[in-house]
Amino acid sequence: MSTQTPETTRIHNIGYRNYDGARLGRAYARRSLYSQSLRGAYGLGRSAKSKVLPMILFAVMCVPAAIIVAVAVSTKLKDLPIEYTSYAIYLQAVIGLFLAAQAPQSVSRDLRFKTVPLYFSRPIERTDYVLAKYCAMSSALFVLTAAPLLVLYIGSLLAKMDFADQTKGFAQGLVSVALLSVLFGGLGLVMAALTPRRGFGVAAVIATLTISYGAVSTIQAIAFGTGATGAVEWFGLFSPITLIDGVQTAFLGASSSFPGGSAVAPGAGVGALYLAVALALIAGSYAVLMRRYRKVGL
Repeated sequence: MSTQTPETTRIHNIGYRNYDGARLGRAYARRSLYSQSLRGAYGLGRSAKSKVLPMILFAVMCVPAAIIVAVAVSTKLKDLPIEYTSYAIYLQAVIGLFLAAQAPQSVSRDLRFKTVPLYFSRPIERTDYVLAKYCAMSSALFVLTAAPLLVLYIGSLLAKMDFADQTKGFAQGLVSVALLSVLFGGLGLVMAALTPRRGFGVAAVIATLTISYGAVSTIQAIAFGTGATGAVEWFGLFSPITLIDGVQTAFLGASSSFPGGSAVAPGAGVGALYLAVALALIAGSYAVLMRRYRKVGL
């Protein structure tokens, strides 16, 4: 670069050099985004204030399990007073609050500050971004829901309960919360990605989970109370949490939380429909996210 003045002309060597180091590529960028998003869901690597809510909710999920274990050990129970598959159903409100708080944090800030196009410059692509965010949110939910099950399992072994029965129940519970985590993670990210405003995203997630469950539970109770017991299992298709309930009742040997319990719980045939709807919602969530980021990435 030259600088001209009336007196003289000077040549400055700025020293630009080519980068000769290793290029880690898309896979590394995808793993880094996944790791950063997963850590961010629990406030790790962020301010102390950002850690408060997720850690409190994590503790709220685990404390009841610890209390159950303490009671089981002290009273020498032969079996746990709660099924592994029922734990997440009973604490669904805590799961919903965690999702409502962390899904917007994961995607809304990138939309609000218009940093998404920077991600989509090389080497990362839209599929990498969506996949990393989806997997991170699902993993965060799985940690939240699986940790108390692990506490229950360890406690049952300390109480010298039947190893085979407890291991089977623990495995069934893990399958159940894994499906719940992927389903809820996708729905939460879709709601959060629809708006760059975090507050709107929080409200949308809470409304999607709470209103749907409240409406379905009310209609199921009315149907059961009026003798239309055959309709109870069909109404369960219209809420995410009742979908999980139906799948685990049909295939994982769980006790149903539907009005009327096992008497109106879906069998294998209807359970297959429950599973198909859950998988369709998961695939649909991914497709909607891909479509959403096709627009904002340009």
